[in-house]
Amino acid sequence: MKKTVINPACAPSPIGPYSVANGFENLLFVSGQLPVDIKTGQLISGDIKKATETILSNIKNILEESGSSLENVLKVTVFLKDISKFSEMNDVYAQFFKTNPPARSAFQVGALPKNADIEIEVIAHK
Repeated sequence: MKKTVINPACAPSPIGPYSVANGFENLLFVSGQLPVDIKTGQLISGDIKKATETILSNIKNILEESGSSLENVLKVTVFLKDISKFSEMNDVYAQFFKTNPPARSAFQVGALPKNADIEIEVIAHK
């Protein structure tokens, strides 16, 4: 079996040489998503709650387009430009993963592409 490249129209286009997601057997690996409003193409900055909501909504769409859902997320990695925003991010995150939340790591990083405030990647199953 070989990997399946997934670049759905419901997701922001990659800004480099990578796929939005890859599938392999029953696993989906969603690349780190920035807070890009899919309708306008604009990066959301300065509002970590809105940025988190935008990313998780985009990830939800990517997963559903790929035959999965947020309920099937196994692992989430959150990259924050400012770890002091963790609590605000977590408030929004909890709305998307209400029961049986996935494993998660969260880190403060020195910088993110496009000077974003947050980036989130997930691993899910179908």
